[in-house]
Amino acid sequence: MTTEFASLRGRARIHAALGDPARLAIVDALTLGDASPGEIAHDLGMPTNLVAHHVKVLTEAGLVVRDRSEGDRRRTYLRLRPEALATLTPAPLSGVGRVVFVCTRNSARSQLAAALWSDRTHTAAASAGTRPAERVHPRAVAVAQRHGLEIDPTGTSHVADIVHDDDLVIAVCDNAHEELTGPIRPRLHWSVPDPVRADTDDAFEAAFAELAARVDRVAPVITPAMSSGDRHD
Repeated sequence: MTTEFASLRGRARIHAALGDPARLAIVDALTLGDASPGEIAHDLGMPTNLVAHHVKVLTEAGLVVRDRSEGDRRRTYLRLRPEALATLTPAPLSGVGRVVFVCTRNSARSQLAAALWSDRTHTAAASAGTRPAERVHPRAVAVAQRHGLEIDPTGTSHVADIVHDDDLVIAVCDNAHEELTGPIRPRLHWSVPDPVRADTDDAFEAAFAELAARVDRVAPVITPAMSSGDRHD
């Protein structure tokens, strides 16, 4: 089998997987953030057994992969492989006042995501934690500096002190996504592995790269409600 023919077969498998409206709806949902099969079933109003069938088809087509939660190990999250469907464009998210990235300690992933968002989009972004640390992790500060970004080492905050009603809240860790079930609830979830667990430069570089790719994918579909200078905290 030639490489070209194998590529054609792979592309045809992806198109076939997307030939069902329910599977296309699942892919649309996963374009902006990760979700568990149960969350997909709830959000799209599908029976769980039907979601399981469609996820199996999408997984076999190479569009979706499963990752086990770093929080509740019994739970798995579905993640889209954007490289398998680079032409997919989700519906815009309009009326966003500001983007706020949330993780547990507000010491690494959320800080890096906010710095990346501000740098790539030239708009205001903020970060917060459900149980914020006293300081930003030194390796997070260092990896940001290596990529030309600045993070305030003492600038950690609690979600209750940061999030406004019209903010787009993005959870960048599984624990924050699972804990925030009240009035402050993430609209999007990015299941980014915690670099603090490994506590190596490589782990922080990997987290930075993953967050940068996510920002580049989601930023084009955000329509702000106002300019970044219209509101101050």
